[in-house]
Amino acid sequence: MRLKVRCVVSLLLLVWVLVTLIILVPLFLNSGEEEKAYDHRPPERRVPNVETPTTKDRPGKHNKSPNLQGFNETAYVYGVAREKDAYQRNAFNQEECDRLASDRAIPDTRNRQCSSEKYSSDLPSTSVIICFHNEARSALLRTVVSVLNRSPPRLIHEIILVDDFSDDPNDGALLTQLPKVKVIRNDQREGLVRSRVSGADLATAKVLTFLDSHCECNVGWLEPLLHRVSQNHTRVVSPIIDVISMDSFQYIGASSELVGGFDWSMHFKWDALSQARRKKRKSTIDPIETPMIAGGLFVIDKQRFDETGKYDTEMDIWGGENFEISFRTWMCGGSMEIIPCSRVGHVFRKRHPYSFPKGNAMTYIKNTRRTAEVWMDEYKKFYYSARPSARGKGFGDISERLALREKLQCKSFGWYLHNIYPELKIPEVEDTETKELQQGTLCMDTLGHQAGGRIGLYRCHGAAGNQAWTLTSGKAIKHDSLCLGTQGDVVVLWNCISTSRDQIWDHDPKSGQFVHKATGQCLDSDRSGSLQLRLSQCVTDKFSQSWQYTNANSQKTNR
Repeated sequence: MRLKVRCVVSLLLLVWVLVTLIILVPLFLNSGEEEKAYDHRPPERRVPNVETPTTKDRPGKHNKSPNLQGFNETAYVYGVAREKDAYQRNAFNQEECDRLASDRAIPDTRNRQCSSEKYSSDLPSTSVIICFHNEARSALLRTVVSVLNRSPPRLIHEIILVDDFSDDPNDGALLTQLPKVKVIRNDQREGLVRSRVSGADLATAKVLTFLDSHCECNVGWLEPLLHRVSQNHTRVVSPIIDVISMDSFQYIGASSELVGGFDWSMHFKWDALSQARRKKRKSTIDPIETPMIAGGLFVIDKQRFDETGKYDTEMDIWGGENFEISFRTWMCGGSMEIIPCSRVGHVFRKRHPYSFPKGNAMTYIKNTRRTAEVWMDEYKKFYYSARPSARGKGFGDISERLALREKLQCKSFGWYLHNIYPELKIPEVEDTETKELQQGTLCMDTLGHQAGGRIGLYRCHGAAGNQAWTLTSGKAIKHDSLCLGTQGDVVVLWNCISTSRDQIWDHDPKSGQFVHKATGQCLDSDRSGSLQLRLSQCVTDKFSQSWQYTNANSQKTNR
C-alpha cells in the first residue's frame, strides 16, 4: 500500500514539473530573444523592438502600405524560377531576402537629435533613379517601397527604374503598378554609367537622386539631402550608408564619423574623421565634407549634373565612376558632403553577381585609367606605380573629357590633394619605382594570384604586369596593393600592412638576398622543380636566393 502511495505521489510530482516547464520555458525563451534584439541596436539611440530579418513572413502578409494596394507582392517575388543555391544568382541570401515583406520595419539608426531638425516646406521634389540588371525581385521591390513609404509624397516626383537588359523584362515592367514608377529598358547591356545617364536624361525634376537596387531608405532620409542641395546647387550629398547583412538581412547602423577616401591603386575606402575635420564641425549631426563618395547613393542638382558632364559614358559596366565624379565635383567648383541625419541601408556583397564582357579587372583598369589620365595630372604616376598592370592597357579616347575640364576651368589635382584630401600620403620616390626581380631568364611573378595566393617564377617578358614589383621605403616587396608575406615557409601575397613584421624584408644589394624580418630566413626560389617561392636558411652565394632588381623594357613610359 505504501509503495502504491509513493508511486502516485511521484507521478503527481512529475506531472507538476512538466506543467511548470511548459509554462515557464517559453517565457524565458521570449525574454532572451527580446534582449538579443536590443543588443543589436545602434549605440546612438534605443529604438522600439522591430520585426527582425529572421521573421519568416511570406511577402505581402503585413502589407498595410497604401503604396502596395492592388499589387500582388507574392506573385511578383515568387513568379520566377529560383536557384538551388540561394547565393548563386545575386551573391546574397536570396531565400532570406524573399521571405521578408517589402514594407518590413527597420530600426531608426539616426542620432536622436535628427528627429527634431526642421526643414523648409518648399523643398524641391526629386526624380529617383534606380538602375538594375537581374536584381532579385524582392530586393528591387523593397528598395522602391522604402522610397515611397519613408518619403513625403510631395518630394517624390517620380521613380525611374532603368532595366539594364535583364533576362526577364517583367522584373521592372510589373513595378509600374506602383505609384510614380516609370521603367525604361536598354536594348543591350550598357552598364551602370550609361544607364544612369539614360535615367537622368528622362528625369523631369530639378533634383536627381541615385540609388542602388538593393537598398532600404530609412525614416527621414530624403529631407536633409534635399535641404543641402537646395541651399547650394553645386553640392553633391550622400547619406550615411548603413549595412544590410548579405546573409541574414539584418539592418545594422553604420558609424557616423567616416569619410570616403582611396589609395593610389584607386580602391575606395572609408577613413576615420581626422582631428582637423572634427574641429570644423559644431555638432555631431553637421554635414561632413568628404573627398570621395562611394558612388551608389547620392543627390545632385539636375542642371549641375548636366552642365558638369554627367558621367564619363565611355566607362564600361561598373567601377571607377565614383572617382571621376568626385574629382570633377571638387576640382570644378563644387563640394561633396555626407549627411548624418540621412540613413540608407545597402546590401554589401563579397563578389559581383553579374558578368563583365571584358573581365572585371580589365574593365576596372580601363575606367580608372580614364580617370587618371583626365584628372590626376602628374600625380597619375603614383596610380601606375601602385597598379603597374594598368600600363599599356587601352582606355579609349579621352579628348572630350579633357575638353570638358578645360571648359569648366577646373583646378589641378595638386589643389585637390592639398585642400580636400591632405590625409592621402604622397609616396616617396622609391615607393613609386617598379622593376623586375630577376634570376637569370626567370622573374618573380604573381601568377595571376590575389591575396592569399602563392607566387613563383616565370619567364621574364619585360611587360610589367604580374612581374612588376616595388621595394618600398618601409622595406616591403609590393605588387599593386599587395605585399609579400608568408604562410608557414611558403611566400604568399597579402594585403599590405605597414606595421607587419611578416611583410618586412631586408635587402642586401651586394648578395641580392632578401632576409625576412620575422624569421631571419631568406627568400628562395626553390629550384627543385615547383618554382614556388619559400623561406629557407640563408646561404652565401646560393643562386636561388640572389635577386636582381632590374628595369623592365616597358617601364620607361606610363602610356
